[in-house]
Amino acid sequence: MIDTERAAPKIAIIASDTPDAEAAERALKQRYDHVPEDQADVIVALGGDGFMLQTLHRFLGQDRPVFGMNRGTVGFLMNEYQDQGLIERLQRADSFRLHPLRMHAVDQRGQITEALAINEVSLLRETRQAAKLRISIDGKVRMEELTCDGIIVATPAGSTAYNLSAHGPILPIGSDLIALTPISAFRPRRWRGALLPSGARVRLELWESRKRPVSATADHVEVRDINAVEVVEDRSIALTLMFDPDHNLAERILLEQFIQ
Repeated sequence: MIDTERAAPKIAIIASDTPDAEAAERALKQRYDHVPEDQADVIVALGGDGFMLQTLHRFLGQDRPVFGMNRGTVGFLMNEYQDQGLIERLQRADSFRLHPLRMHAVDQRGQITEALAINEVSLLRETRQAAKLRISIDGKVRMEELTCDGIIVATPAGSTAYNLSAHGPILPIGSDLIALTPISAFRPRRWRGALLPSGARVRLELWESRKRPVSATADHVEVRDINAVEVVEDRSIALTLMFDPDHNLAERILLEQFIQ
């Protein structure tokens, strides 16, 4: 939380390329003093959850807090848009520190791709053939063969996104857990996934990778025709999200579990 006894934070205001977001950007820039992004104490991001993810990736490693206001659709990671009282809201806001997942993917040619995921790393079959995976946790094989459409490794922040749509668990912020959730598991049919410590190293290896090609995606970075993927939380990188105290991210995640 920003100390209200200090001077007002220097803000940079950025927006997605939608008419609503651009109109909000113009309104805020007319009302508030603002600075270039590299001089800002706080980034004010206007858009939807997709734009928030883009913004967080853009400022990875810069330790610059982001306060989002919803000018998109769902806006799970965003605050309510208001053009008044912004500085006071920033001074009262709760801050949440998040760590991304680091994906290390090896494709069928032996090429290695690394990427960071704030929401999730997901593996998906590319053709009509189901994927067959071996799952290892911290170097120990936990499931020799899983036949499925894919699998998701989700952070707490991402647990209410694709992971929830695949019937995975919702993880409270600060729970030090990651979710491992199968997508349309066929064998073993009743396996619903696992909750793992946030520091766990997850290795997913493909059986018959040429016959059953699979892609891996870390947020917006996709790798086709993979042989194996390792996923681990990267605690050397921290992201800070800011929320109004009466509707913070922890409360949203709790509330989401009671929505039918």
